[in-house]
Amino acid sequence: MNYKRKNLADGVVNSILSMITIDKRFLPGDKLPNENKLSEELGISRTTLREAVHSLVLGGALEVRRGKGTYVKETIPLSGLELLTPSVLTEISAKDLMEIRLFLEPEVAYHAALRASATEIKHIVMLGRQVETCAGSGKDFTDSERLFHRAIIQAAKNKFMEQLMPIIYNGIAATVSRADERTIQQAMCDHQSIIGFLEIRNAEGTRTAMKLHILRAIANMELGKYD
Repeated sequence: MNYKRKNLADGVVNSILSMITIDKRFLPGDKLPNENKLSEELGISRTTLREAVHSLVLGGALEVRRGKGTYVKETIPLSGLELLTPSVLTEISAKDLMEIRLFLEPEVAYHAALRASATEIKHIVMLGRQVETCAGSGKDFTDSERLFHRAIIQAAKNKFMEQLMPIIYNGIAATVSRADERTIQQAMCDHQSIIGFLEIRNAEGTRTAMKLHILRAIANMELGKYD
């Protein structure tokens, strides 16, 4: 398999996983659409789809039942996430890790706005204020911010994402340290926007606010606004 096709297949793996773990389009035990239909929907060749499905079968997310089709496994193992240790993640660029957040976290925020209980939203708002207090007093707010984002992930009520996202955050923290003052202020404004949409349960707004927050962080990283 050439490098370009491998990247495409990897992207298809992520798309199918998102359909299963985030969109809940395919539940455990569900059969995937036939090869022609799914490859057409994803805009890829059947060869690329087969490669992606093969990867997901090896990873334990899918199973092929001879003569019947491809099915989502009843239990998707999370043990493979243990391979993503901080030492491994530090070999991946911070930008790549932030892009993983960009691919996943806006959708998590979208579902949090739909699924969070009133108590969970109050908790997220409280954590957001704690982040602002720490940042305003010049203290390190890394731990507070992680709790804020984790609360949003928990409110989305997806166990896979609860396992995955903290590992990605740890990898970013191992690569990137403190941001400059202006970047911190921008992040606080982004948090307020995310909270504002969450409080009124505007799922589309929450998704967009989270996407802009991460895009801004990536842009600032590229401009060297992190130590």
